[in-house]
Amino acid sequence: MRILLLATSFNALTQRIHVELAERGHELSVELDVNDDSVTEAVRLFRPDLVVAPFLRRAIPEAVWRTVQCLIVHPGPVGDRGPAALDWAILEDHAAWGTTLIEANATFDAGNIWATRNFDLRAAAKSSLYRDEVTEAAVACVIEAIGRIEGGGTTGRPLSDASPGGGSWRPAIKIEEREIDWSCNETGTVMRKLHAASGQPGIPDITLGLSGRLHDPWPEDVLRGPAGAVIAWRDGAICRATVDGAVWITAITPEPATGSRRFKIPATLALAGRLDGIPEQPIGLGTGEGPNTYREVSYRETNGVGWLSFEFLNGAMSVDQCRRLLEAYRYAAARPTKVIVLAGGREFWSNGMHLGVIEAAASPGDASWANINAIDDVACAVLLTADKLVIAALEGNAGAGGVFLALAADQVLMRNGIVLNPHYKNMGNLFGSEYWTYVLPRRVGPDRVEAVIGSRLPMGAAAAQRLGLADAVLPNARPAFRAAVQEHAERLAADPAFDRLLAQKRARREREEAEKPLEAYRAEELERMRLGFYGFDPSYHVARWRFITREPIARTPLHLARHRLLNVPKT
Repeated sequence: MRILLLATSFNALTQRIHVELAERGHELSVELDVNDDSVTEAVRLFRPDLVVAPFLRRAIPEAVWRTVQCLIVHPGPVGDRGPAALDWAILEDHAAWGTTLIEANATFDAGNIWATRNFDLRAAAKSSLYRDEVTEAAVACVIEAIGRIEGGGTTGRPLSDASPGGGSWRPAIKIEEREIDWSCNETGTVMRKLHAASGQPGIPDITLGLSGRLHDPWPEDVLRGPAGAVIAWRDGAICRATVDGAVWITAITPEPATGSRRFKIPATLALAGRLDGIPEQPIGLGTGEGPNTYREVSYRETNGVGWLSFEFLNGAMSVDQCRRLLEAYRYAAARPTKVIVLAGGREFWSNGMHLGVIEAAASPGDASWANINAIDDVACAVLLTADKLVIAALEGNAGAGGVFLALAADQVLMRNGIVLNPHYKNMGNLFGSEYWTYVLPRRVGPDRVEAVIGSRLPMGAAAAQRLGLADAVLPNARPAFRAAVQEHAERLAADPAFDRLLAQKRARREREEAEKPLEAYRAEELERMRLGFYGFDPSYHVARWRFITREPIARTPLHLARHRLLNVPKT
């Protein structure tokens, strides 16, 4: 089918649906919802068989839904209506929730029901639920509906049949309704409020005299203090006491100066100069077991395998985070194990440089230079590991330098549901580093390098495996993926041929080092990166600003809007 994806932004859900439909052979184009005229024009140019709206904040124009069938993903169960479905579900502590595919009509969220899926509602941030349960349910609903349409189906169930009374409309949550009352809100309430606003819009608050919005909490079981007080900090986060406990807050969006735009940064960076007298609470490389607390990097061992996890918010890796990860990696490399698994995080493996920290720096060019060198240091340590085999296990999505950091490992295992963006072009045509000019050709071959680095579209795990970026694609269900990784890693550590595999790795590294030293690849890449950071072309700095501040776009980028490049006749 010819399918137009219509979305407010090309977010993670829209990318995942793009990947899934492309893998099934559908002809796709994307239009970002700038205004009614642009959407109407997109339909006229592309002439789709179907419009799918995975993420949309406005109603589809009547001129469009009367012309072509339009199906909208709603992150709520049948009968739920309104723009803040998941927010309300978290705030009201629902045990279960759902996702529904609704046909567009004249009434918001009240069209015919084409498919629906329900799921248990984890105690987690909205952004996490959206990337996981909501996305999996949405993909299943879209695939089901397209199958029915291809089989001759023309309509879904009327909402009045599925939900007598026409469902329940819930309005958007006002920003003041999200506020935390630290004097009386218990920890559970504070966590739900923060979870419901996680990502966007955040919770308005004044912290140590700073007006801003709070984001992305972690629970804390041990530390205590006066309600509302900041009682500790570590690794970019602050710990704030509640009336019956405490929570860690990892990010704050400071209120901007007049004329500036908001963007999110680590909490301690936002509160720089305000934390005097508040104790730092360092933490070691624990396993994450025991009392809940905030820990970005953790390490454990099982049967000859060292497992290094790094849960960095949105996969962004600042200089400080890279240094902590490098220290942890060196610890893991010194342990008496045979295999190291770089497990990454649940939602993201890595997305490369921390653009928020860079944007907040006095010199974004200098901050960018320090950040890319810090990531390169991690990649170099992995590449030079001579006495162990290293596995990159991608349970979460990865993008830009994060993809190429994974390729520094000896083996790359990917969960079937992840989305990769293995390119730098969308960030002002940066050249990139992380030794990609070494690790990419040795995996995919020199003839296929451009097919990876030159694309600006997302890629799924199956496509990555076909190109050579992945050694294996493992089950999409997270418990099954983790079990499969553990089985593979422990089997590799116990393999009688392990010493031979290690010898082959060493011989290859020595041979390739003699042909061209690793440091030569790094120097060449960084010279190109230096031009992006400090040269006359400001494209990187403009693209970073637009990305980090979510600046509204004026038109859909042409690499997404194929209909504006190729107005081919419909067959």
